[in-house]
Order: sequence, then structure tokens, then C-alpha cells
Amino acid sequence: VSMGVLSCMKYLMFIFNVLVFAGGTCLAGVGVWVAVDPAGFQDIVAAKPVLNVGGYLLLAVGIALSLLGFLGCCGALRRSRPLLLL
Repeated sequence: VSMGVLSCMKYLMFIFNVLVFAGGTCLAGVGVWVAVDPAGFQDIVAAKPVLNVGGYLLLAVGIALSLLGFLGCCGALRRSRPLLLL
């Protein structure tokens, strides 16, 4: 495998992990919004009983995805196999 292909794969993995990190951060932000101000969010969404649990679930999934994306970015830049496998 040529060096150019490996370099391209490194940057593609980095970009993908940045997107995962950004998505996780957005989910965590929405989760914090729902957990802190459920009345403001209820004006937008009609499902009221699910909001309390859903906010914390969004927050947990968002934090997990952000952490996964961050570790993936570090692993892609350092070419660290254990970080990429995590």
C-alpha cells in the first residue's frame, strides 16, 4: 500500500471522527437544553412524558459520542491502533 493511500485514510478517519465529535456535542447540547428547560422544549415537541428521560438519554449518548470522536481524532492523528479500536 502506497504512502499516499495511508495518508488519505488518516485524514478521512480524522474528518469522520470530527463529524462524530460534532454530532455528539450537538446531542449533548440538546440534552442539556431539555434537562434544564423542559418547558421551553415542550413548546416545540408535543411528547411531554418522555422529555424527562429523553433529555438525560440524549445527554448521555452525546457525551459518549463526543468522547468516542475525540479519541478517534487523537488515534487518527497519532496512528494509534488502540485508540482507533476503542
